[in-house]
Amino acid sequence: MNQSDINYQNYVNALKNELVPAMGCTEPIAIAYCAATAVKNLGENCDQVLIEASGNIIKNVKSVTVPNTDGLKGIEAAAAAGIVAGDADKKLEVISQVSKEQKENIHSFLKSVPITVKPLDSVIPLDLIVTLHSESHSVSVRIAGGHDHILWIKKDGELIFGGKTISESSTVDHSFMRVKDIIDFANCANLEDVKETLDRQISYNMAIAQKGITESYGANIGKILLERNPDNLLNKAKAYAAAGSDARMSGCELPVIINSGSGNQGMTASIPVIVWAREKNLSLEKLYRALLISNLITMHLKYGIGKLSAYCGVVSAGVGAACGICYLEGGDLHAISHTLVNGIAMISGTVCDGAKPSCAAKIASALEAGYLGYEMYKNGQQFKDGEGIVTKGVENTIRNISLLAKEGMKETDKEIIEIMTGNRC
Repeated sequence: MNQSDINYQNYVNALKNELVPAMGCTEPIAIAYCAATAVKNLGENCDQVLIEASGNIIKNVKSVTVPNTDGLKGIEAAAAAGIVAGDADKKLEVISQVSKEQKENIHSFLKSVPITVKPLDSVIPLDLIVTLHSESHSVSVRIAGGHDHILWIKKDGELIFGGKTISESSTVDHSFMRVKDIIDFANCANLEDVKETLDRQISYNMAIAQKGITESYGANIGKILLERNPDNLLNKAKAYAAAGSDARMSGCELPVIINSGSGNQGMTASIPVIVWAREKNLSLEKLYRALLISNLITMHLKYGIGKLSAYCGVVSAGVGAACGICYLEGGDLHAISHTLVNGIAMISGTVCDGAKPSCAAKIASALEAGYLGYEMYKNGQQFKDGEGIVTKGVENTIRNISLLAKEGMKETDKEIIEIMTGNRC
């Protein structure tokens, strides 16, 4: 790929737009950001809060700890944190700076101000509206399509920002991505174009992984894995990625670099590749180029699926990481394509039942499947055209995954949400 090609800059922009910092699980942080934006526009204290959220938002906020709240969980806690202590200008780091006094005020707010949560009937899985009322005014803010994408703001019923139609919530277009082009880009990229983005990902995500390994968070999946087999490289790569999720899902107050809207995906796509390269004493340049492959393949797989669905996002990221490891080991387009297809064929049935401590275990499973896909290729084995959802050609199989996750699993998603919210008889 020539650096003057339009798609070269498209890939650079995709990395810069998708690999951004977020404090805590992105769904509760989206609520906090929405609420902080609402109170900023209200301009005074609110005495009533209404949160309308799509099923996937509810699913992903229910069981995760909101950082900087002294252990609070849930939609109400996320909204209260944004209203009391949020800085809307920081977007997905909206509650990264919270004082001890503000933490106490968050708890007081939850006790004194009524907060109502209602399901939002929307065709967009990532969709929420926060409405704040005071004695004299009301403000509503809608986020849709992306965790920090404000669709509109209304004050006293009048539109003061954005558009009125839900069609304006479209996210960044990644339809140009192809596995072949991703590898070409990784091989030819001027690393100065991506160095700052990748350095930040390495620094942030390894910091939270180390936190998860050394301290106690969630179910401590990372620690369990590392203690089981500390000398095995694949096991260590899985352990550190899982440890990052252990910490993040249970309220660790460190930011992560997300991928396609998810911190778990961002950590899964990056940490194993970093661990692998460091353990093998590979060059920083080789690591950068492998991270380009793992991150972009994750984005490519996720684009057709969407930000939120019943399909577990770390499957895409685990396979992306395996492709990055394959590249570190000298793999070319043929090797990476087979690694991708083999890995996806094994674990594409994993469902997302919300953000929570067990995400760490799913990360470990996704990485195991992705790497097994690579080992299959090395041993001359593969899943073939017509076997299940596998179709001849890596792009055709990716298309099938998109159809399965986005269209085929809609009813599965509804059933999961009903079970989680206690609405199932």
